[in-house]
Amino acid sequence: MTRRGAVGPVLAGVLVVLAASAAAWALAYPDGSVLATVLRAVCDGAAILTLGLAVAPLLDDDRHRGELLDRATVPLIVAAAGWLLAEVSRLLVAAADVAGVPFVRLDVSAVLSYASGLGRPAVLGVAAAGVSLVTALVSRGSRARGSANAVVVGAAAIGVVSRVLTGHFSVSGLGGAAVAVHVLAAALWCGALAGLVLTVAHRGRWARVLPRFSTLSLWCVAAMVGAGAVGAVDRLGSVADLVVTGYGRVLTAKLVLTSLLVVLGWRNRTLWLPAARGHRASAALSRTRAVVELTAMGVALTLAAGLAVTG
Repeated sequence: MTRRGAVGPVLAGVLVVLAASAAAWALAYPDGSVLATVLRAVCDGAAILTLGLAVAPLLDDDRHRGELLDRATVPLIVAAAGWLLAEVSRLLVAAADVAGVPFVRLDVSAVLSYASGLGRPAVLGVAAAGVSLVTALVSRGSRARGSANAVVVGAAAIGVVSRVLTGHFSVSGLGGAAVAVHVLAAALWCGALAGLVLTVAHRGRWARVLPRFSTLSLWCVAAMVGAGAVGAVDRLGSVADLVVTGYGRVLTAKLVLTSLLVVLGWRNRTLWLPAARGHRASAALSRTRAVVELTAMGVALTLAAGLAVTG
């Protein structure tokens, strides 16, 4: 996909995040916050995209992996830079909120106080994004791209889970571990597909990478559903909380959407995968199917961001 061709999906993604953030706020009212949800969703989305762009080349075979690494380099740098900017912005906004001052009056001491206390997960997110960006920049065009790519995968994975072990889950070992697995599995599923959409342009490459992505997504869905169920049981006090609490209402919407995603994923596995593997699906058709699935994923991830800032 060309840079100009990537503008449309990016703008569509922004609109999806904004709309889903408003929906999450409405479901959680009066507990949620649109601004906090948007900031969290942008940070999570950028981290997931960074992870996905680093994982996508691993889905191609050894012979063609270098070419896919080349195609992923510029999008990876842009995603990591956007992630770093989003993390820094979120840290500063949160520091101002904790200090009880307007953002424009935030000083260094307030930022340092927040960063050394409640903001340590945010600092870890900034560090992970920084490592990803520097690694992608330094390795551009070098022979060590494969090793550098592995570093980005690790840093992005740490960044994805850095914020989930806070609040209720910071004092619940089982709940925290379950949510970490749930979030990382969802990030791999969504991120890898987004990375393929931005880097795969030919039918032949879709035929090679889609079977491997399908296997990866199957394991991701199993881990995501199982760990998510454990985390939900640990977090909720009763079944009634799914309706009477803001957190529960957002969770219910996310469960419904996740169920639809699983059905859509299985349909793609039974119809799209055989067609792509047999070179019967054009690159445009494969990209369209992937974008439809990604749109639903984007809504689910934004609802998850709403859960994080509500709970």
